[in-house]
Amino acid sequence: MTRRLRPVGLDFIDSAPVRLVFAAQAAAAPEAVYRALAEEVEAWPAWFRAVSRARPTHGGAGREIRLMGGVRFQETIMAADPELRYAYRVDETNVPGLHALLEEWRLAPAASGTRVRWTFAAAGAAPFRTALGLARPGLGRSFRDAVRALDRRLGPVPG
Repeated sequence: MTRRLRPVGLDFIDSAPVRLVFAAQAAAAPEAVYRALAEEVEAWPAWFRAVSRARPTHGGAGREIRLMGGVRFQETIMAADPELRYAYRVDETNVPGLHALLEEWRLAPAASGTRVRWTFAAAGAAPFRTALGLARPGLGRSFRDAVRALDRRLGPVPG
């Protein structure tokens, strides 16, 4: 069953009751990483193993995401700042106990590549918060694996 979540703004990244922040280094330039995140949405399953399907909706203003295991998200793009930030809010999901969710990908030039920071900001019932805390190591591993796979997909850095 799909439920509508509480709409939140970008400030939720800093005020959410649960904030998971992960960072990794990509060899690719910020432009290439941003393009993969924001413009090549349908290719997410090729590099982010947890994602089984991704497609833009509403003329690119939203996304439909399916994760392995059957989790579904209908999202609204909240920020698309080339080479800097890509953020989206989950509007509808089948995840029980979730009340609000906003994810933000921040990009910053670092050495010859990009420092990628993913913030997972959520609010939910106590069982959801407990489950999310237990899932933190797996989410971090999934994120780091995704950044490595994205680097492989983007190919060698010219130089």
